[in-house]
Amino acid sequence: MFRIHTCGELRIANAGQHTILSGWVQRTRKMGGMTFVDIRDRYGITQLVFNQDVNAGLWEQANKLGREFVIQATGEVAERINKNRNIETGEIEILVSALQVLNESKTPPFTIEDNTDGGDDIRMKYRYLDLRRNNVRENLELRHRITFEIRRYLDQMNFLEVETPILIGSTPEGARDFVVPSRMNPGEFYALPQSPQLFKQLLMVSGFDRYFQIAKCFRDEDLRADRQPEFTQIDCEMSFVEQEDVLVIFEGMMKQLFKFIKNIDFDNPFPRMTWHDAMKYYGSDKPDIRFDMKLVELKEAVSGHDFVVFDSVPYVGGICVGGCAGYTRKQLDELTDFVKRPQIGAKGLVYIRCEADGTFKSSVDKFYSTDDLKAIAAKFNAQSGDLILLLAGNKIKTQKALCELRLEMGARLGFREKNVFAPLWVIDFPLFEWDDETQRYYATHHPFTSPNPDDIHLLDTDSGKVRATAYDMVINGIELGGGSIRIHDSQLQNKMFELLGFTLEKAQAQFGFLMNAFQYGAPPHGGLAFGLDRLVSLFAGLDSIRDCIAFPKNNSGRDVMANAPSKIDQSQLDELNLVIDIKPQTPKGA
Repeated sequence: MFRIHTCGELRIANAGQHTILSGWVQRTRKMGGMTFVDIRDRYGITQLVFNQDVNAGLWEQANKLGREFVIQATGEVAERINKNRNIETGEIEILVSALQVLNESKTPPFTIEDNTDGGDDIRMKYRYLDLRRNNVRENLELRHRITFEIRRYLDQMNFLEVETPILIGSTPEGARDFVVPSRMNPGEFYALPQSPQLFKQLLMVSGFDRYFQIAKCFRDEDLRADRQPEFTQIDCEMSFVEQEDVLVIFEGMMKQLFKFIKNIDFDNPFPRMTWHDAMKYYGSDKPDIRFDMKLVELKEAVSGHDFVVFDSVPYVGGICVGGCAGYTRKQLDELTDFVKRPQIGAKGLVYIRCEADGTFKSSVDKFYSTDDLKAIAAKFNAQSGDLILLLAGNKIKTQKALCELRLEMGARLGFREKNVFAPLWVIDFPLFEWDDETQRYYATHHPFTSPNPDDIHLLDTDSGKVRATAYDMVINGIELGGGSIRIHDSQLQNKMFELLGFTLEKAQAQFGFLMNAFQYGAPPHGGLAFGLDRLVSLFAGLDSIRDCIAFPKNNSGRDVMANAPSKIDQSQLDELNLVIDIKPQTPKGA
């Protein structure tokens, strides 16, 4: 028996009992003839005591222990004189009578503590050590609890968990596919699924009216804090439902998670906001509504004053920041530099200070009179002491820049508290997005999203105005999941393919098995998928999803621990009928 108790289990009620503990050496402290060793496992830390006067040989053995040695300690539970209120086992210690080193350890490349001295790269290289740290382990325990609670909820709602294939055919829409060569079918490739979309729709055709899966998905995209090349979805689909049915079921799931994980009750329905309003008032289709500071459009109000910056662009908008009229020139210059960053793309920033004495001070005073500035301030319902910040340019780009500026000001003013949660549904997305480069429409979500029934008559005459029966759940500016009601009518699906530029032959080649299935009685159906990684990171208060994934990739899509991706042997290439011919890379911007 390697252990009787875990390192986080013993309490004062266990005093006098015999125990055996096994775990890792967290630290060793030597005080004269006494040596104290903290032993750690995933459940906690317990202090071991070695007394030179009681057993000199054992004491000498303890003094040779290094960090992360794996040890087994046998002894008696005793009440601790100097109690440690910071750990749950802090009232007791173990008077060790036997010690066995189960495995020695090299000195770790970084300290295995919450506030480690290891940077991201070194921790990712030695991820198996990083996972020993309490805060990383707690993230994975939270992920486990969330996953089980989701399964429990969906099981109660009569959902069946069904696995779908990992090796599938490639589809042209969405992100790039990861592809896998087929040895048994030379020259042909599988793709790894970006989502189980087609298969879950087939399950609806099959009569499995409520499906879910905790599914691995793969997208060959450039990475950032909330993206990984492989990620996990809570994938769901339902038959004989309309949008309202889906929203009610999964709003219920989210409310249950908040109660279970955070003990937070949401008594009222989550608010709903159209995509149009989200872009108009927040500049984003995933608005953070923990604070106000809505965007205000000002093109008409500021035009005609010979200020070419405003007169020459299609959109002028701004935000009102309460109580910030006292911002210094240095602070305003910092904000100007912020909006000029390449990822934001604004060319400049105009400000209006609403002074405490009722006057106005602006960076465009020579173009706008006091009455003009007062009229602009009235558009924001600005009060004395407020600061108005304005941007101008292309509508969509400027709205997005204002969104980033709004979020920056919200963070500076402490409005983006991680333990405050503001959920909502964003609905009525556009069905299509126009691409100027290719001069054609693309599906905003995917080709199987149903148009709003009220807009079907616009498909041929004004496609850009057609709304999708689609919805996203957003919390604190994070898109946690989304979905849609699907097209189940073959004629309407063929119409969608036509509008998206698919020939009948191409559509049949890519999606033929789904199109054929729809001819055998497809029920009305819809669903959605939540990003499990994002969901866990939200509850854990993380800025990146990497620390809630056991073995994540870095920003280059590499697993630096396992050295993947890597080259393969020529014999493997020959077996797969592959020839490597790497073309020279053209530098970006060239």
